[in-house]
Amino acid sequence: MIDDFNLRELILPLQEWFLKNARVLPWREEATPYHVWVSEIMLQQTRVEAVKPYFARFTKELPDVAALAVCPEDKLLKLWEGLGYYNRVRNMQEAARQIMEDFAGEIPSDYEALLTLKGIGNYTAGAISSIAYGKKAPAVDGNVLRVISRVTGDDSDIMKQSVRKNMEQRLFSLMENAEELIPGVFNQGLMELGAMVCVPNGKPHCENCPWEAMCVARRQDLIDVLPVKNTQKKRRIEEMTVLLIRDGEKIVLHKRPKKGLLAGLYELPNLSGYQEKEAILSYVESLGFLPLRIKPVGEAKHIFSHVEWHMKGYMVFVGEMEPKPGEWLLVDVEEARNSYAIPAAFSKYAEYINIPIGKEAFTGSGKEL
Repeated sequence: MIDDFNLRELILPLQEWFLKNARVLPWREEATPYHVWVSEIMLQQTRVEAVKPYFARFTKELPDVAALAVCPEDKLLKLWEGLGYYNRVRNMQEAARQIMEDFAGEIPSDYEALLTLKGIGNYTAGAISSIAYGKKAPAVDGNVLRVISRVTGDDSDIMKQSVRKNMEQRLFSLMENAEELIPGVFNQGLMELGAMVCVPNGKPHCENCPWEAMCVARRQDLIDVLPVKNTQKKRRIEEMTVLLIRDGEKIVLHKRPKKGLLAGLYELPNLSGYQEKEAILSYVESLGFLPLRIKPVGEAKHIFSHVEWHMKGYMVFVGEMEPKPGEWLLVDVEEARNSYAIPAAFSKYAEYINIPIGKEAFTGSGKEL
């Protein structure tokens, strides 16, 4: 159906709508290439409202490419703490170093040049090129695939890479041949429409859509059908026991391996499976501590893209001893709060020692046991 639809008819209504209805967002106030880049990476898998304080903190501490390139890893991960997908910020730093070495410290404007940078794919390259530099390049993400599928009545499976590629090619052609198209306005309009009107979950707000009169999905009552997405594989469930090992105002942290899930971050000690108290105390002793008291602190669940952690937590109070050398740390709670990046997967348990993670870090909430 997209083959029979004149995409050019979408341009002016969308651009006029966006210019009148665009949200005021911090990265739009000064849409520098660096700000666009940071915001787009942060916004992957994360809601706009959640990103705002992260963006403000990150760009204050690391205001430009040069600062990002030389930032120590522990500080970098701490600034990203709570956003998840930590390889994204590691890739950003590697790309920043590429920019310093290969592009004299200036983020390139060319779409193809942007694609040579670590962690920058078609969508991010299109966003930076179009929004910051006014270049005619599409930025196709899930929002764009959804709104175009609905307005054109396209029933292709948007989970297929070939469908995304075809959409990019069509939008490239549209942008190159339409003089009335303003690249940054058009691309942000598509993003905004998908975020605020033609929403992914729940009923779309068709009465506020600039394409309401021409939308095939609305006219043919296909809103609940489109876009077509094949169901993803079921996540693997992993059960685990999480430990808050506490010696007064000190806690135990463990640095995860350099590769794999949550690589290089600092976690709360944990055991595979749901363990009984006897096994927990034995494990704590094996780490070099004298257990004094143990107390359950409830259950929690954290969902990754391919696995779910189902956790049971315990606070273990210990006597003053030193942990075994290696990847184990015994640190003050305040030091842990300020210096070590702890994954959001442990946020429920970190609250018990007043270490807020993610959105809690910006609201100051926490628990004390």
